[in-house]
Amino acid sequence: MNSNFQSFKKFITHPVKYKFFLLTKLPMGFISGLKIVELNESKAAVGVRFKWVNQNPFRSIYFAVLTMAAELSTGILAVGQVYKRNPAVSMLVVKVEGEFYKKAVGKIIFTSEDGNKIANAVEQAVATGEGITVQCSTIGLNEENEEVAKFIFTWSFKAKK
Repeated sequence: MNSNFQSFKKFITHPVKYKFFLLTKLPMGFISGLKIVELNESKAAVGVRFKWVNQNPFRSIYFAVLTMAAELSTGILAVGQVYKRNPAVSMLVVKVEGEFYKKAVGKIIFTSEDGNKIANAVEQAVATGEGITVQCSTIGLNEENEEVAKFIFTWSFKAKK
């Protein structure tokens, strides 16, 4: 586990700093209204609410917005593990798989519980100097606790020299 994770969590969950992060690093996330609902070393949840700016022609949340919220639910865990790491570790999504089950209206929350898998992959990347990949899943539930979508993101981590 990254000893700087709590420092990262304090930064990223601060309302003003989070909005600045979105504006500078993920502006479409800011426009779409992505919110961090929960964050700890093993689990992250990101929510997005249906609104005019993120709709598709079928009056539901556009699939790309759902994918962005899903990616952030795994990515925020990854960023927390590489934050201020020495040596620095690069990270990149190398594969995305998604399935959609229900029309996405209202508030959708994507939850990933793969923080420990990510931490282990980062540690292995640092220890070996090799690129390491890990598959992280996230499930999106609506307000009725029904599964709307499921994604698997394959992340790659490599320690920088």
